Amino acid sequence: MVDGSSLERSRHDDVMVEEVFGRSTGGGALRVCFVCLGNICRSPAAQAVFIELAAADGVDVTVDSAGTSRYHLGETPHEHTRAEARRRGIAIDHRGRQFTAADFDRFDVVVAMDAANQRDLLRLAPDDAARAKVTMLQVGGVDVEVPDPWGLPANAYAEMFDLLHAACADLLARTR
Repeated sequence: MVDGSSLERSRHDDVMVEEVFGRSTGGGALRVCFVCLGNICRSPAAQAVFIELAAADGVDVTVDSAGTSRYHLGETPHEHTRAEARRRGIAIDHRGRQFTAADFDRFDVVVAMDAANQRDLLRLAPDDAARAKVTMLQVGGVDVEVPDPWGLPANAYAEMFDLLHAACADLLARTR
């Protein structure tokens, strides 16, 4: 379910994503990094969902995730993230790390989980080419923010996975 209050349309993002997806990856896999605040809930879940969807479609991707903060460096994903992934049969194997300016060179697309993460990434970007890689997830052509479930009950993690599935499927379709 997409929360209508968190939907925001950004024509600027559409142009950037079209440019990024339209550029050559040198014949290699599309390289995507999902970024949230702590890298234990949303971004590792998005990473796992995107890998699962890409594999099912036979799309060659390299996927990672990171946080804008240093709060959970080296930690595994949150217990509710792991439990919901397991319930859905999605493999999730990740250790929390912080996104750095050097990551802009490692990835073709950098996907922010919410507007605050997007602002942080845009501030960190060393140049316009790096800023052009930053985008939000979308559902039906409309930007969506993935609500942070940290500190909420397990059902918030199920809702997060539902939204990530729809938005990652949309992102995968945009890569073709």
